[in-house]
Amino acid sequence: QVQLVESGPGLVEPSQTLSLTCTVSGDSITTNYYYWSWIRQPPGKGLEWMGAISWIGSTSYSPSLKSRTSISRDTSKNQFTLQLSSVTPEDTAVYYCARDRRWVINDRRIGSWGQGTQVTVSS
Repeated sequence: QVQLVESGPGLVEPSQTLSLTCTVSGDSITTNYYYWSWIRQPPGKGLEWMGAISWIGSTSYSPSLKSRTSISRDTSKNQFTLQLSSVTPEDTAVYYCARDRRWVINDRRIGSWGQGTQVTVSS
């Protein structure tokens, strides 16, 4: 069974770049036809899909975040990473990584999800 674990700093200062890593076990991130996503949930709000990387390394991003978001991978470590630049307090959220056969995922009943990690943007 696939397992996903998010890791990274819990506190980021405004204007800095947020970097998170998702470590995958039980499956390879190069397994055919799977997409590996980052999703976030700000306090009191719904889930927001941020972007994903495919099994062949192609990427897709939410239009609202595209200018600040980059997703990459390290196949040797079976990890994929999120970078979100120029963060503001509005980027405070629980950040999740997930696996599914679709590019876009925003329902925790679908696919396989990590447990989430809290990131707070504050000085």
